[in-house]
Amino acid sequence: MNPQETLELKRLILSLRDAHELSVLLIEHDMSMVMSLSDRIYVMQYGSPIASGTPEEISKNPEVIKAYLGESDNA
Repeated sequence: MNPQETLELKRLILSLRDAHELSVLLIEHDMSMVMSLSDRIYVMQYGSPIASGTPEEISKNPEVIKAYLGESDNA
């Protein structure tokens, strides 16, 4: 999806969630979208769980960084 479509989907998900008091299961590889929408995240790699937690916890998890967010040059 392009950035505009991603933004529209994010708005739709939030609107539906809030209007109908829903829980939403989102399966997505766009980590910035996942981080901005989620209260709790479960991260899978090749079909196996590698982490779960809040967006803040996930963003600091070394396995998630390596698998999805990219390693920094200082690591």
